Formats: sequence, structure tokens, C-alpha cells
Amino acid sequence: MSDVQITVHPEARIDRIAPELHGHFSEHLGRCVYDGLYHDPSSTKTGVRSDVASLLSALDIPVLRWPGGCFADDYHWEDGIGPQEDRPGRRNLFWAQGREELPEEPNSFGTDEFLQLCEQIGTEPYLAVNVGSGDPQQATDWVEYCNYDGETELADRRRENGHPEPYGVKYWGIGNENWGCGGQMTPEQYAREYRKFATYVGSMDKLLLDHDLELIACGFEGHEWNRRFMEEIGTNAWGVEFPLDHLTLHHYYGRTITIEEADTDAYDTFLCEALEIESHIERIGAAINAVATTRDIGVIIDEWGAWHPEAVAESGLEQPGTVIDGVSAAAVLDIFNHHSDVMTMSNIAQTVNVLHCLVETEGENAWARPTYRVFDLYAPHKGNTAVETSIATPTRAVDDDELPLVGGSASVADEETYLTLTNLDHASAHAVDVTLTGEVTTNDVSGSLLFGDQSADTVVNASNEDDFEATTLDCMTVADHTLSVELPPLSVAGIAVR
Repeated sequence: MSDVQITVHPEARIDRIAPELHGHFSEHLGRCVYDGLYHDPSSTKTGVRSDVASLLSALDIPVLRWPGGCFADDYHWEDGIGPQEDRPGRRNLFWAQGREELPEEPNSFGTDEFLQLCEQIGTEPYLAVNVGSGDPQQATDWVEYCNYDGETELADRRRENGHPEPYGVKYWGIGNENWGCGGQMTPEQYAREYRKFATYVGSMDKLLLDHDLELIACGFEGHEWNRRFMEEIGTNAWGVEFPLDHLTLHHYYGRTITIEEADTDAYDTFLCEALEIESHIERIGAAINAVATTRDIGVIIDEWGAWHPEAVAESGLEQPGTVIDGVSAAAVLDIFNHHSDVMTMSNIAQTVNVLHCLVETEGENAWARPTYRVFDLYAPHKGNTAVETSIATPTRAVDDDELPLVGGSASVADEETYLTLTNLDHASAHAVDVTLTGEVTTNDVSGSLLFGDQSADTVVNASNEDDFEATTLDCMTVADHTLSVELPPLSVAGIAVR
């Protein structure tokens, strides 16, 4: 007998699930870029790791954010273009890189290497400009170098550096965490800096470019900060104007929980912390709507994921990739689907080797971590229309919170409904009845399951990665408009109904 009832309402549509909600982030930190995305340029034609590029290409990632993170606000982009032998070595003010823990940046991997990687794997680039220690001239020159097709010195430099055509970069973040490592600014101070940068960068697409730019402002998990920023940004001599397309925040969870040493109570706490991202989406949306509208200004979570105690500067922010980390990512992606009417992008931190990464490398080996498998399972949602789901599930008390033991989301496209389900319960399997209302047929139903026979603290490595691949969801029956599914503890399922 089922103890969880889920009703999918295909006619109650939320909004299109932007593919960019499955975006990623890479910073010059630890082994993310060097030894992660990139080898020494002498090792291959481009220096890009072909094994990592192949994994990322297969995942069809929609957008990749670079070069930071805190690194962005001390990065000067002209250091990283032109002949490799002419590029200066610089400090890395915030992070050590590689296992040598050097706080240095060789600038071997720069703008052209990054943008050509994006072309190679078929993803949109998202560049974060330097507000903290840079200026609007530097930012505007970067846009010109990347995007202008005319006869200027910067456009010619791009051609000389091997890319005759403009890159067409449309996503431009104006700084990073400017309330913290990006300058310790008040919201009013950052709003004034943002408006100045946006005046110059935002003018590029009015005459010089043949495509629009999407400007992205930095928000904060302290939501009064966001309200004050929005109020200030809308105050100028020409009336209320909002020179931004998106407002961001960052959400990390699990900072006190080492999964391999944790007890099961800590598992519940960890998952509750992951689910807090929903409150942040709602609150930053409210801050936008207080002075503007989320119909015009989208919400981006451009850094999110598990950050465990073992991920410290001395370790290059590396941590094991476990099953429960993958399950937490699935729960977050379901939340993004539920809020597809306000969310325009997200970027999990980080792509390779660092924090809640999708791909790990060691020497000449590269492999997919559990979270990679989750993004792959959730891929059919991308571009679909999210629909309302009603979920009646048992919960478990966690301090002053309640952990819902089963979650999920659903989307529709053409003649298909795609449903994802998460069992967040470490202790028990749950029997789930899913009812699809309306005229949906259930003639053709297929399902896949992740983590059905692994424990929460199972760690993936090069020798066992195949054990984490999705398997067929066998424990599923169909009667009329109801699917009955048995979900093992800490598992994730994807079900297609045609």
C-alpha cells in the first residue's frame, strides 16, 4: 500500500523550464581549470582535456560561468590573451591552484581558450567582469574583444589570436559577491557601481553588436540587501529604469557535515539545508517584485551545491562525490522546476574536481560523479513546460524543520509527460502512487532509477563509476491514470509517460 500520493496536473502550467537552469560554473581554483578542464597546452592541440570535454559535451550543458567566483574581481582579462609565451604570471589573490597549492595564475587558460572550449562542447558562455578591482573601460573592452565584428584594434586582436568571427557572448555578470570578496560593498554602493558598469557594457548592443546582451547583477542571501540594491538601482535622474536582466544569489549547504563520518540525523540536516534554496528563490523574487517585476528580471542561482568541511583552501576545495550529494542535487533541480516562472539560470559549483562537481580527474582518468548522473536523468525536463504537482508525503522532524521524505516535479512537451521523483529517506523505501489528471494517456511508460542499491556515503572513483549508471525502474505498475512506484532509500527516478 502506498504511503505517498502525487498528483500531476498537466493543464496547470507553471512556465517553460529554461535549459539554463542546468548550468555550470568553473573558477580558477584548486584543480578545476588546470588539470580539470585544461592540460598544459603542449599536451594537445588546444590544451583542453578531451576526456573532460567529451563528458561535458555528452551532458549537453547549456551554459558555463567563468572565470569566477572571487577570482573574477581580481582578474584582468588582457593578461590571458595572445601568445602563451607572452602572457604574464599573476597572483591568485583568493585561491591556491593545483596540488602544489600555488596562489599564482599562469594565464595559460584565458578568454580564447574558455570560449573555444564552450564552442567545442556546445555551451553558452557566461563571463563575470571585474568590478572589485577593475573599471568600466576594462569591462567594455572585453565585450568588444569578444563580440565586435568591425575594424577596431580589439576586434583585430581577436582575429590575430585565432578567432576571425565574434564569439557572440550574451551573458555578462557585473562582478561577483560584491557584498563580500568583490569589494565589501553596501547594496547602495554596489548599485551605483553596477549602474556605472551597466551604462557602458549595456550600450554595446545598441549600435556595435547585432545581438542583445543579458546583464546580471549580484544579489545576496541576506534579502534586505537585495531590496536595498533594487531600490537604489531604480533611482536615477531619468526616472525608474532597471538596467539589469537577472539578479543572482549563492547558496551552499552541508558546511558542517562530512558525509563519510556523519550519522543518519546529519543526513536529514544536510537535505533540509539543501531544500532551503526554495525559500531563497521566493525571497529574492519578492525583493525584485517590491520595486520591479520578475517578469522582466529573472532569478539566477549562479553558485549552489554541497560544500563539506573537507573542502578547504588547502585541499583545493576538493571533497568526495557521494550518493547523498547526488540526491540533494536532484531535490534542488525539482525546486528549480517548481519555480521556472521566475528562474532563468543556475550554475552548480563547480564543474570539475572542486566542491559539488560533476566530473573528477586523476592523472589521465576522468569520470562522472553521482551528480553528473542526476543531471543526465533530469535532462528531459530542459525546454519542457513545468506543471503543478501536489505531493502528500510523510515527513520527519529535523530540529525545528520538517524533511519531506519524497519529492518530485513534472513537465510536459508534445505528447510526453516527464516526471522525476526523489526519495530523501535514508532509512526506508517508499511506495508512491502518481496520478495524472486530464486527458493524459499512459499507453507507453518507461522509467530509470539512480542509486537504488548504494548507501548514502558511497563514493565514486575511476574503478566503480559504472555502478552509478541509471538502471531500469522495474518496480512500477500502471493502472488507468495512476503509476505505482517503489523507491528505494535515497534514490532518484525519472519516468516518461507518452
